Amino acid sequence: MSRNTKINALLLLAVAALAVLPLILGLGDHKDEPFAGADAEAEAAITEIRPDYEPWFSPLYEPPSGEVESALFALQAAIGAGVLAYYFGLRRGRRQGEERAAASQGTRAAMGARAPGDE
Repeated sequence: MSRNTKINALLLLAVAALAVLPLILGLGDHKDEPFAGADAEAEAAITEIRPDYEPWFSPLYEPPSGEVESALFALQAAIGAGVLAYYFGLRRGRRQGEERAAASQGTRAAMGARAPGDE
């Protein structure tokens, strides 16, 4: 097994552990909504500290339900992942193209070949 394969396997195992361990250990059983977002947690903490607090701003768009909000969040994550994948793929393709060009230049020089019009 190569070094990269071992690193990838360990990273995959770490991600799986981060996803599964909170469920196994019951790290949210004492709450009504065990895995609510940070916004909901912050709102609950603020209203507990200062019940008369009023927000400065209101959202520009309020989704009609939690499912729509989750779908929009998932769409945002998918678009971000696509942009990152495109960027890293483009970088890798450029690097491979440069390596191939350098290799073909080296082969041409080693063989003593001349490009057309070099006379």
